[in-house]
Amino acid sequence: MIHRLLLALGAALFGIAGFPATALAHGVAAGDKGYLQEVSGVLLVPFVYLGAKHMVTGYDHLLFLFGVIFFLYRLKDIGLYVTLFAIGHSTTLLIGVLTGVSVSAYLVDALIGLSVVYKALDNLGAFKTWFGYQPSAKGATLIFGLCHGFGLATKILDFEVSPEGLVPNLLAFNVGVEIGQLLALSAILTVMGHWRRTRGFERHAWTANVALMSAGFVLMGVQLTGFFLFG
Repeated sequence: MIHRLLLALGAALFGIAGFPATALAHGVAAGDKGYLQEVSGVLLVPFVYLGAKHMVTGYDHLLFLFGVIFFLYRLKDIGLYVTLFAIGHSTTLLIGVLTGVSVSAYLVDALIGLSVVYKALDNLGAFKTWFGYQPSAKGATLIFGLCHGFGLATKILDFEVSPEGLVPNLLAFNVGVEIGQLLALSAILTVMGHWRRTRGFERHAWTANVALMSAGFVLMGVQLTGFFLFG
């Protein structure tokens, strides 16, 4: 199980590094981009679908969520952290799009890569070792949730989505994001549940989080490269 997990993280690293930087600015599929630019009016079901698709295929979100739940065992705790992330993600998505506030998508996505690095370091106990202080995991999850939502808001603004029906469509998109998050989380928890029951979990947890941190650094590097070359 652990070997498959590490292979998957390694494949993600090589896959991310192999993409051109222009494709990674919180990317949305070309077909979805065209759809968002052309439609107008209230279209709840399509936007729910797009929101769910974004979360399920959003490797940056999935890597962060993987880090968040890595050492969470109780469903109550998992629900709390996922809710904090969802609140942050939904808040900045709505505010960003409705107010038109936008910054470079490359910089936002680099910050999202940083969130993956931060969570991996947190799981490794690095902050306690380095600074003798443990930052609030709940606060960090909420703050980075805000960053994740702002990344997508920036991309949606680039598409100049029709203002007609914008608010209900954004709300529907958020509902889709939460549905996608639950689906992705269910898959992650299934894998984690099997892995945690093996005797090698504690032994390989350090390696998995180093791999997670490496993936975050790759995300940051690719996005910063895109910013300096194309931003």
